[in-house]
Amino acid sequence: MAARTPKLPKGAIKPRPAVLAMAPYHPPTAGRAEKLRLDFNENTVGCSPRVIAALKSGVDAAGLAVYPEYGAAKEAIARYFHVTPEQFVFTNGTDEAIQVFVNTYVDDGQEVLILKPAYAMYRFYAEVAGARLREVEYAAPGLEFPLQQVLDAITPNTRAVILANPNNPTGTGVGLLGIERILHRARKAVVLVDEAYYEFSGVTALTEIERVPNLFVSRTFSKVFGMAAMRIGCLFSHAANIEFLHKAQSPYSVNALAVVAAQAAVADTAYIQNYVAEVLAARELLCVGLEKLGIGYVPSSANFVLARLGKRAIPVRDALRAAGILVRDRSYEAPGCVRMTVGTREQTRRLLAALEEIWNAG
Repeated sequence: MAARTPKLPKGAIKPRPAVLAMAPYHPPTAGRAEKLRLDFNENTVGCSPRVIAALKSGVDAAGLAVYPEYGAAKEAIARYFHVTPEQFVFTNGTDEAIQVFVNTYVDDGQEVLILKPAYAMYRFYAEVAGARLREVEYAAPGLEFPLQQVLDAITPNTRAVILANPNNPTGTGVGLLGIERILHRARKAVVLVDEAYYEFSGVTALTEIERVPNLFVSRTFSKVFGMAAMRIGCLFSHAANIEFLHKAQSPYSVNALAVVAAQAAVADTAYIQNYVAEVLAARELLCVGLEKLGIGYVPSSANFVLARLGKRAIPVRDALRAAGILVRDRSYEAPGCVRMTVGTREQTRRLLAALEEIWNAG
């Protein structure tokens, strides 16, 4: 998408050149109510009932009148993730984690290495900072993680590496040994591993933050925890790095309701385990269903599958929407591909039934 410069009124001041050069990012968030939401990789059944109960009981007028306190919530979240409170900061979703990471370590003109296709916010915040982007592409047709290409792209000029494991929208990931090779090669750079979909893949670098001083790991409550509306995540690293992140972050960027919700969410481990088990079963069901229809797909380690619909990608997306099912066209960066979030087995059967009717009618 080409950047478009709005017509400025007389006397207006132009923004920084980096902002002028950026393409706008407008996620299609309108008109999603009352539909089966398989487009944004959210939890498709909602958060734990404990979260709702905590919000109802933990909110009063006096509490809303004061700035949030994070102490008790940080202790609870630290126990859940097996870290210390000094090894992470709360962030306003993963988006702020990326922003704080970039703001802390990347200067104008420095090189940031990202992959393509990948989550749009990596490019977004690097461009806002005026960074010089270097992209490594996932190779078609398999879209496997391009480990050797990433290693080859890391040079003494590399200031930061940002990658997701598993990746969005491909669903493919890299093992811990591969992450360690990247960290070793990028010893003079900072490395952010976004683990938004960790619960569905089981591969994490979080255990390495004390040993590897240039490693940063982000997690979110927007996916498996079913709290996308609350906008809360965590950015983990060595305690010494966290002190610098705090300096580059607003002191109250995460609201009090979000930390109450997060504290309740991590207390209900059975809910998370049951939901993950359901999604993994539904992911297998979806892949088998796509195979029966003769539709190719990229094997996924996340809670979504990238289906190869070719020239029919957009018409199929539109027909599914007309049937009350939302999926996400990604053909602008992965030609002919549509990303389908995996929910429950019941929801997946509904998707497959509608897709079969549409596909066979074409």
